[in-house]
Amino acid sequence: MLGFVNGLAIVIFLAQLGQFKVLDSLGNQAWMQGEMLYLMLGLVLLTMAIIFFLPKLTTAVPASLVAIVGVTALVHGLDLEARTVIDFVRDMLPADQKDGATLAGELPTFAIPMVPFTLETFYIVLPTSIILALVGLIESLLTLSLIDEMTDTRGQGNRECLGQGLANTVNGFFGGMGGCAMIGQSMININSGGRGRLSGITAALVLLGFILFAAPLIEMIPLAALVGVMFIVVIGTFEWASFRIIRGINKEDAFVLFLVTAVTVISDLAIAVVVGVIVSALVFAWKHATHIHARTHTDDDGWKVYELEGPLFFGSVLHFKDLFDPQNDPQDVVIDFNESRVWDSSGVDAIDGLAGKYKEQGKKLHIRHISPECRELMTKAQEYVEMNLNEDPRYHIASDKLG
Repeated sequence: MLGFVNGLAIVIFLAQLGQFKVLDSLGNQAWMQGEMLYLMLGLVLLTMAIIFFLPKLTTAVPASLVAIVGVTALVHGLDLEARTVIDFVRDMLPADQKDGATLAGELPTFAIPMVPFTLETFYIVLPTSIILALVGLIESLLTLSLIDEMTDTRGQGNRECLGQGLANTVNGFFGGMGGCAMIGQSMININSGGRGRLSGITAALVLLGFILFAAPLIEMIPLAALVGVMFIVVIGTFEWASFRIIRGINKEDAFVLFLVTAVTVISDLAIAVVVGVIVSALVFAWKHATHIHARTHTDDDGWKVYELEGPLFFGSVLHFKDLFDPQNDPQDVVIDFNESRVWDSSGVDAIDGLAGKYKEQGKKLHIRHISPECRELMTKAQEYVEMNLNEDPRYHIASDKLG
């Protein structure tokens, strides 16, 4: 979670840096300099200051809205556009569309996509649709988790996924683009005091209203104001506590945190989450592979008893085998699984192989407190299992030998 949040905050921050570039005399992108840079930085800092300090005075109006309106009024009131180059929202349009172009839109109309309904079309669309669905669901659920943490609430992930899928399906029949929960807008909503469903609905309706009826007002907003708002989002999104936490966590967890952050910045969110899950699973298996050990003692009958502790699975099989000495052990050996469990077929195979080694030495291996499912899967070890139905635990294991 920390890696995802930090990576996303860095991505949002880097995306804003493009607004600090202008075209030079050769038509190439170059960083702002001189008065232009100072004015841009001043407007950004002013926006951030309003958003930061206004809630300390009043929360009657959203601080972000006041900041955007205030900075926009300042730029146009002082005619700063005439003094230097100030980019506005209208300047975000492609160069070949600026003349006479506008951000204004209209309500969409229902239309079935004009594509042939064949298997070939299905195979073309399927990979992209799966990727988009995964990215949308992952970002939405992680955003939901972040918002839950900030507001001390618990959202309903199933309803979020169902609603998003239904909305995107309907949206496609109106020529719209797929969408998901936006962490930037969610952070703005939360920081502005929004807590209920009405806050999200209001944001959507107001945005629709501006696009349909008030696009000229949106086009007048200087990009510096929007950059300042997004910088506040970055500050609120980034988990600054990571720098404190990282000193107390182990190096494996720190590695996963940095890895997910880096992959999020370099590649994309979906790949970062998949990589994080895989690496975390491998780290978990590696750490627990060494957690299996045994206490040994000799009972009154002269049998050597191995009391196992820890999970027996594919990662701990080698350590499990190293615990035993078939060549020097006495005639009867007991493996007690009272404080251990067999989690997969690799563990069963390890017991199976160990039984074979004791048999080669002409010795008997007794296995206690193991589940009936494991006994049914064992071949060589089956005749050496000492059954105790009253004490055997009832738990299930996953195995590819079943069926």
